[in-house]
Amino acid sequence: MPAVTRPHGGSLTNNFVDISKIDKDLFTLDVDIGLRKEIENISFGIFSPLKGFLNEQDFLNVVSKGRLANDLPWTIPIVLDADEEAAKKAKDSSQIAFRSSNNNNDNNQIFAVMNVEDVYSFDKKASAKSVFQTDDPVHPGFQKFVTMKDKLIGGKVSVVGPSSSANSFDGKFRLTPSESRKKIQDQGWESTVAFQTRNVPHVAHEMLQKAALNIFDGLFINPLIGKKKKGDFKDDVILNSYTVLIDNYYPKSRIIFSTLHTEMKYAGPREAIHHAIMRQNFGCSHIIIGRDHAGVGNYYSPFAAHEIFKDYPELEIKPIFFPAFYFCKKCQGYVNERTCPHEGSDFREELSGTKMRKMFSSGELPPSHLMRPEISKVILSYSEPFVE
Repeated sequence: MPAVTRPHGGSLTNNFVDISKIDKDLFTLDVDIGLRKEIENISFGIFSPLKGFLNEQDFLNVVSKGRLANDLPWTIPIVLDADEEAAKKAKDSSQIAFRSSNNNNDNNQIFAVMNVEDVYSFDKKASAKSVFQTDDPVHPGFQKFVTMKDKLIGGKVSVVGPSSSANSFDGKFRLTPSESRKKIQDQGWESTVAFQTRNVPHVAHEMLQKAALNIFDGLFINPLIGKKKKGDFKDDVILNSYTVLIDNYYPKSRIIFSTLHTEMKYAGPREAIHHAIMRQNFGCSHIIIGRDHAGVGNYYSPFAAHEIFKDYPELEIKPIFFPAFYFCKKCQGYVNERTCPHEGSDFREELSGTKMRKMFSSGELPPSHLMRPEISKVILSYSEPFVE
């Protein structure tokens, strides 16, 4: 049976704890759903080799160099912020517990614990500028970073079990790296290409994915589920659209569809590396990196997310730089700049996010050569398919 790509750093984190072993008198932090998902991602191994939130030495290295203190590639700070009072209580404790602040389904139970190893201050603006390559307060990633609380707490985290399946945490589409790796191995795939997305699929996406399937054994479609910026598609719309697409237009034996529960950072090239590392942990050998991958506005050059991979040659997952596909009226089919000589709007037809929003807001269906009618019907079934 073929070997699956090694986890980043060589080992897969798998941190779980029995609820009966948690001291009920621990200092407890209430966290929102976004932070809960990050804690779960650490424990499941999606952020391997991290075993917890970054300590100060690792944080400073990630911010300044895009690497952990041991020089292993890591480009996005995974941190727990706290106010002065909570930070002091954490510093006085060897462990803290976590509860969800906005989940009414867990009876206010503790869902994870943390071994406190480090409590430290940080320069928000300087750190954010280094990560996002801008100090523009309008940038959504920068803005969120500089509004964090004043202290950071580092240390190992463990989620209350069971550890056997992520389905018990978030339904049938969520897989842990252990589960996705087993699926890849059971399929006998020697190469698996990941496709990161935060959008519903249109036909250009489908053509790109199928072009990848001509080269690789399997396709790992991994939509990001979590907080997004205004105007992005809502999570349910993305999930239902992909379900319909796969059911009607894909060879299911060559597809793994799994959700990734984390927030978009909109960090452009740095986030492209982060996306690659997570998919390596899921067992993928390759990842499709698009034009302006994880970008927002005009903060990053269109191919910055391609260029940054030159700084990380040791990554075991390899980037694939497909040109964007578009429909050519002259060629009468889907092409890209490498295969089509025709330029300009008289020939090229693309389905931009702005164009989609206008169409669906007016109840109009995109033409079937741009979006499968089954997908359009899914989107139109929502009174408001976009994040407000």
